[in-house]
Amino acid sequence: MFGRRWALRILWELRDGTLGFRPLQQRCDGMSSSVLHQRLTELRESRLVERDAGDGYRLTPLGEGACDELRGLHLWAEGWAAELDRVLPDRPGPAS
Repeated sequence: MFGRRWALRILWELRDGTLGFRPLQQRCDGMSSSVLHQRLTELRESRLVERDAGDGYRLTPLGEGACDELRGLHLWAEGWAAELDRVLPDRPGPAS
């Protein structure tokens, strides 16, 4: 499931709380609605995401656990990037 395109991004965007379909789509850089719908269906079937009564999407306890693990990877990646900047200060950034 985590290898599917956009799956981790959707989980990451839901880490701070419930989002409706359109706000979630906007946070995911405007991915197509068909892809978002498909990924949300897969994440719901995997018990990582659920719908709330207000028609939004939120993480389940299993999804929250996955995001806790992603936070660790995120922190590691920030340290890695800082180390690369320290060792290779003239390397081009992501926008270059």
